[in-house]
Amino acid sequence: MYQTPLKTVFQGATSQAWELQLTPHPSVQSKLKRCLDILGSLIGLLILAIAFVPIALAIKIDSPGPIFFAQERYGLQGRPFRMRKFRSMVVDAEKLKSLVDNEANGLLFKNKNDFRVTKVGRFLRSTSLDELPQFWNVLVGEMSLVGTRPPTADEVVYYNQRHWQRLSVKPGMTGEWQVNGRSSVKNFEQVVDLDLRYQENWHPLYDLQLILKTIYVIFAKIGAF
Repeated sequence: MYQTPLKTVFQGATSQAWELQLTPHPSVQSKLKRCLDILGSLIGLLILAIAFVPIALAIKIDSPGPIFFAQERYGLQGRPFRMRKFRSMVVDAEKLKSLVDNEANGLLFKNKNDFRVTKVGRFLRSTSLDELPQFWNVLVGEMSLVGTRPPTADEVVYYNQRHWQRLSVKPGMTGEWQVNGRSSVKNFEQVVDLDLRYQENWHPLYDLQLILKTIYVIFAKIGAF
């Protein structure tokens, strides 16, 4: 639960987004993109069903606590939604965040040797298996297979007008950032550049190209955590 000051600031930030009249990107209305999302999410949920038991057992054996990690994220035009992942950190990770040095620049938080990440969690992150539960977010329309990285409230409160343009598309499980460096990209402005490039280059089959690139990147472990 966020503290009141942050909520107050965030309400101001979302008001700013509407004042900027953030127009949804044409991809939001694409029926082909939505069909690809539905088909891909159903396949992803099937994979989740098959992998759930071994992943859940591994998480429980490695670290006590819940199997899933749920967090409020912000998507299209700053709309909040609940995103879930397989838990890859210790239970009290948020409380320990202040003890971790941030190796990224801007509105990103990254540390290659973050002590809060469990052994199983490191494997899940490197293979992107921790993100399997997000296929549900895609199926219900809160996310897309391809889009921008969904930000947290403590990021969005500091957005300027350029940053808000990221949220004119649905947040995605993958995108330009994931296929062009992944965890090696540690500058927030570079992430914004990649997200805006996606919006400029998008066409009905562009998502499929990025999905195929993502599969290659994951198996080749390019830019893995």
